[in-house]
Amino acid sequence: MWSQLEPTAPHLTYLVVTTFLILYAVFSVMIRNRLHLSEPPLATIFGVIVGPQGIGLLQPYKWGFDDSVVHEVTRLIAGIQCFSIGLELPQRYFVTRWKDLFMFLGPIMTFGWLVCGVLIMIVFEIDFVSALIISACLTPTDPVLAASVLANSQFSTRVPKRIRDLLSAESGCNDGVSFPFLYVGLCILTRSTVGGVFKKWFLITILYQCGLGIVLGLAVGHISNRIYLFSNKRGMIGEASNLAFYLLLAIFSTGLASTLGVDDFLVTFCAGLGFSHGGNSPTANTQLPIVIDLVLNSTLFVFFGAMVPWSSFAHLDSITPLRLVAILVLILLFRRIPIVLSLFKLNLLPSVLTTTEALFCGHFGPIGVGALFLAIEARAQLETDSSLPLPHPPPTGLPIEAQRTVVLIWPIICFVVFGSVIVHGLSTLAISIGGHFARHEGERAPLIGAEREGLHGMVFDGEGETMEVTDDGEEQGLYRGYLQEGT
Repeated sequence: MWSQLEPTAPHLTYLVVTTFLILYAVFSVMIRNRLHLSEPPLATIFGVIVGPQGIGLLQPYKWGFDDSVVHEVTRLIAGIQCFSIGLELPQRYFVTRWKDLFMFLGPIMTFGWLVCGVLIMIVFEIDFVSALIISACLTPTDPVLAASVLANSQFSTRVPKRIRDLLSAESGCNDGVSFPFLYVGLCILTRSTVGGVFKKWFLITILYQCGLGIVLGLAVGHISNRIYLFSNKRGMIGEASNLAFYLLLAIFSTGLASTLGVDDFLVTFCAGLGFSHGGNSPTANTQLPIVIDLVLNSTLFVFFGAMVPWSSFAHLDSITPLRLVAILVLILLFRRIPIVLSLFKLNLLPSVLTTTEALFCGHFGPIGVGALFLAIEARAQLETDSSLPLPHPPPTGLPIEAQRTVVLIWPIICFVVFGSVIVHGLSTLAISIGGHFARHEGERAPLIGAEREGLHGMVFDGEGETMEVTDDGEEQGLYRGYLQEGT
């Protein structure tokens, strides 16, 4: 009988991953809308439990999951999520909200990159250039984690739509915008000449990868939109193909971008943006995006939980558990909150109306799949001077600064991503519990699942809602229709 057992890597993967997905699906309404929890932290914790540090059912590294596999899986999933965000943003969003997006993609990202670089340099005692490379991986906010909180849940309705759209648009864009930050450090670390820096950073990274990526993505989206409308109006596309169009176009955009060597995430985001022009979406009024998110994203985070390099968190070079905890706390506190609050006080964020909204936007900058992708991308550039990483970091053969960066970047990024997944994934629960106990006893809704009012201190506009807003302890009055959608 025992000879019939075949616990191979694929068989265990089918069994273990679907166990989580089935349990989550069965109780999804209770988990999302009553417990205010999302998939990523639960999937990650589940992955830790079933991984090598737990009961050992998932053994990704023993099964051949090397850097190249992680690189492509994170590329694909982040690309699909960026496409989804571009597809679902309101029409003409970049025209009406360009000031906010410019601030989030410019000063806020730059501030976070430099601050994280300084903190990493001090905490881990490494040179500033290497710290900037590691910091660049932490600069973008994660579209997967953002989507898990800002959409498809009761909690999301308690946040004004303009804030949800702003954070979604930022998370869809800044994975691609982070490439120039990464390549600045890589150019300096590899001791490129001034001409070499100009060629590799400005001509290749800025103009080719980013500039061409934006144009290419918009073109792909627009052409696909025309093809889809032509077929759909003539009844030439079936319902099943209609629903699959979403996923296929996202994967096609990712494949085209990676083949041409342009910015994958800008191409996929702009493809979704270009395709949605005119309000045409093959997934409108369907649950396909939710299904894709549940299956793909949760599977990735289960494997991430199983792949967290716990053994590297203790005394690998300058890494120690205390330093990792310190850098996580410092990054969560100083990466975004100070600059967002400062820009809000200077009236440079038109969509952010209160201090509470500024704090929410500053706090809610999750770090996830994009950081994992960029960490492997950085290692690949240092190891092979291309986007093709070696299966595992080489022990020797690189200049000392590059060698140290290759060794440190993966453990640091993995720990910060793990911490961000837990902290940001549980933030909705913490906010709901905090809001519950902040009210007088007679005004409290039941703790689990009954809190439906907008978050205190936020302005609800264009959604038929009116609430009293208190900002810094002062009554600001009643707001109704303060802003109309798209203005």
